[in-house]
Amino acid sequence: MKRVLYSLLALLWISCGNEESPAVKAILANIHPPQFRAVEYAAADFGAVADSTTDCRSAINEAITRCSDEGGGTVVLPLGKVFSKGSVNLKSNVNLCIPEGCELIFSNDPLDYLPAELTVWEGTEMYNYASLIRSDHCNNIALTGGGILNGNAKETFARMRPQRSAQQDSLRQMGIDLVPVRERYFGASSIMPPNMIEPFGCKNVLIEDLTIIDSPYWIIHPLFCDNVTVRGITIESYNKNNDGCDPEYSTNVLIEKCTFKTGDDAIAIKAGRDQDAWRIGQKTAGIVIRDCDFWSKCNGLCIGSEMAAGVENVHMYNVRVRNCHTAIYFKSNLDRGGFIRNVTVDNITVEHVRTALIRFENNYHGGRGGFHPTLFENFRISNVKGGSSDECGVYAVGVEGHPIRNVVLENVALDSCKIPYALANTEGFLFKNVSINGELQPENPQATTPKQLLSAPDIDKILKND
Repeated sequence: MKRVLYSLLALLWISCGNEESPAVKAILANIHPPQFRAVEYAAADFGAVADSTTDCRSAINEAITRCSDEGGGTVVLPLGKVFSKGSVNLKSNVNLCIPEGCELIFSNDPLDYLPAELTVWEGTEMYNYASLIRSDHCNNIALTGGGILNGNAKETFARMRPQRSAQQDSLRQMGIDLVPVRERYFGASSIMPPNMIEPFGCKNVLIEDLTIIDSPYWIIHPLFCDNVTVRGITIESYNKNNDGCDPEYSTNVLIEKCTFKTGDDAIAIKAGRDQDAWRIGQKTAGIVIRDCDFWSKCNGLCIGSEMAAGVENVHMYNVRVRNCHTAIYFKSNLDRGGFIRNVTVDNITVEHVRTALIRFENNYHGGRGGFHPTLFENFRISNVKGGSSDECGVYAVGVEGHPIRNVVLENVALDSCKIPYALANTEGFLFKNVSINGELQPENPQATTPKQLLSAPDIDKILKND
């Protein structure tokens, strides 16, 4: 009876998958890019020069402040190479225009990004280096213009190695122990790079028609934001942990017509880590991703693993994925809790993946010894065409007693792979016209033996070797 119920729920969810669906329309109705006064402020009038060496940070920030104070408008940078020795701080009702022919280059000295700012670093709140472009609790902000943002990170921030370090471990323990956030101050001793663009607690955000290169860490990180549009962005940044766009604790986000060539995930949807996220309690919800090209070194669309406050109502369609580890990936571990639910993916083409075309993973061992399984339910993935996978076609592994539930894969084809599918601890998992290695797969796939399952340590080993 329970299996029949999940099957019926899955069939109902099929109606929620593209731009014509009520679910997508409801999200798009809440997304309205900001409008600005038709007044321009030339940063050159405040002392900005395009000679690649003069520090223009104060001039740019002064122009932004004047523009905001006088009711808003557009601040325009001069053509050429403009240098900023530290963060640019965007304010309410300001559109910062980096015009075509302008390259805004940031300092590579970490000390230029102090004093430390409040942020969420890999899911945990802390005071860290300020992001390169920052906006705190502002309304109606934009970055536009057709020019280039250059993070200039390859010689400093990109060389930092926070992963598996004592400092990273200390920060994560602070989050678990709920150490007061004001005490999580690392300052100049931090080895954790800042993010490139981070609107923090903002409403009505537009990031449009820019090229972004050489980012320190995550590239676009809308944090505690609502009504966000990321459109027409080209990213070419291959440093470690260079995710393209990571909405976190955010709602009503549209990502469209972007090309992400990244050193990590193209898009990774987040909602905080473990006890810190449970305390904050702000889910990420209402995300639409469409008409994009992904050329990521890691994954295409990823939800998790920092998603402890919950992620729901995510829709991705009309996306082309080139070579990556996993094209469509939902992941968590036994420390996270939270949920990933109500996700639709439609009309995706994939060239080649190293691990799996589609991957659900809820069986990571918790690094902190917790047993807080994440709820995975209500996924509809349709019209996916893949070339080849080095390992698996469809991988779905839940936790005993906490299955991955209510999943429909429809019109999915993968030309070649070693293992068609690997399933364990799933419920209501349906294949409808799923073809792998030229063979139609059973509508009700059965669990596979453990020896066939590609484990999380295997994935970690692959990633480490890159």
